[in-house]
Amino acid sequence: MKMKLSQFNYNLPSNLIAIYPEKNRDESRLMVFHRDTGKIEHKVFKDVISYFEDKDVLVFNNTKVFPARLHGNKEKTGAEIEVFLLRELSKEQRLWDVLVDPARKIRIGNKLYFGDEEILVAEVIDNTTSRGRTLRFLYDGSYEEFKKTLYNLGETPLPKFIKREVEPEDRERYQTVFAKHEGAVAAPTAGMHFSKQLLKRFEIKGIEFAEITLHVGLGNFRTVDVEDLTKHKMDSEKIFISEEAAQIIGNAKDRKSAICSVGTTVMRTLESSVSTDGYVKPFNGWTNKFIFPPYEFNVPTRMISNFHLPYSTLLMMVSAFAGFKDLFNAYKVAIKEEYRFGTYGDAMLII
Repeated sequence: MKMKLSQFNYNLPSNLIAIYPEKNRDESRLMVFHRDTGKIEHKVFKDVISYFEDKDVLVFNNTKVFPARLHGNKEKTGAEIEVFLLRELSKEQRLWDVLVDPARKIRIGNKLYFGDEEILVAEVIDNTTSRGRTLRFLYDGSYEEFKKTLYNLGETPLPKFIKREVEPEDRERYQTVFAKHEGAVAAPTAGMHFSKQLLKRFEIKGIEFAEITLHVGLGNFRTVDVEDLTKHKMDSEKIFISEEAAQIIGNAKDRKSAICSVGTTVMRTLESSVSTDGYVKPFNGWTNKFIFPPYEFNVPTRMISNFHLPYSTLLMMVSAFAGFKDLFNAYKVAIKEEYRFGTYGDAMLII
């Protein structure tokens, strides 16, 4: 079965794309999909705990989103420019890998200005791709002062399909409660449904947690523009799996406990570091793994995910786990029942 891009389209009414999150993290809706029977249940997210037993393992992505979107002006012309910070290249030289929009107006040597009162200046020193640039921020103070200024001027990088202005509440809400290691430009959205209270209840019940880190990049939202999925190249993303996390997951595998991947970023991380014996190994490096059907998963036996948009690589991965036809049947039910889709939408537990 060779999958094509066109097979991952479906009719999603625009009013079902969530613009705001639920007021309480653990009170979004939850669809529970049973892969063995095709049964579908409709719950509230905090009910998810009833599907787990003592010694089962939840694997979380503890990456932290930083305010990656900057609005500025080009020197001389004053043309408005949007800069999206992708990754820091050098602390000492204040170098950043960025995307610029509109890209066609920006040349090497151009200076860009950010802020009204707190002015930050950057110089374009390299063109890496049609949209990508390397910027050197011209700042004389300490690194801590520079970073504080940069982040004060930055905006929470909500995906473009959330068509509204960013609000102050987004800075806290577009983040998981267990976010620790800064480096993501997009949130691991399945993890955003967990509240501190719900995590405590899991802990009391004897469910174990393992944390990995994948710094989510813009590749999550990059469009696939080839019909043959084998020809699509994913952007590389930084991942880290500690010895402790690998041990917790390995022990669960040995005793045949459920191992639940909380989101597609966790799934990609675990499946990127599996050895030939089917166990997760400690890892510190990069992954550009692209998972789409058919794919045989080695580690997770369950998955929590949001409802993903048509043509997205996230939808492709979840369909590989749930089963292509079964997932699209479940999505039809979700649309009929008016579940909320996308980053701030509802959740699905696949067991």
